[in-house]
Amino acid sequence: MTKRLAMQGKSFATAAIGLFGLISGLLSLLCHALLEPRVSLSGNDWGYLVVMGLGPLGAAFYLWDAALKRGDARQIGILSYITPIASTAVLILASGQGLTGSIALAAAMIVGAAWLGSRAP
Repeated sequence: MTKRLAMQGKSFATAAIGLFGLISGLLSLLCHALLEPRVSLSGNDWGYLVVMGLGPLGAAFYLWDAALKRGDARQIGILSYITPIASTAVLILASGQGLTGSIALAAAMIVGAAWLGSRAP
């Protein structure tokens, strides 16, 4: 549907992106309630969830929307391959764990996919 709208020269309003984030968050909570063991959250936990939703997650949705409206969607798609590598690097640094073979293989596969995606058809 997004592709069709983009082809027609139309785009979603930025406020709609926030609504998509809210709906996906509510659906995630519903899936958690139905499919995962119950967890008791403290007041601090709820605060962390709100901060994460409004901060990095909300900013990511907003910036992704702005980038797609102003930039080349192909280049932005290729740049999105950086996200899993960067988040994994932060987790490795924060946890003090070492780089494993499976993580290195996954990173190589991501870089390979980005390289393939950047080649002209």
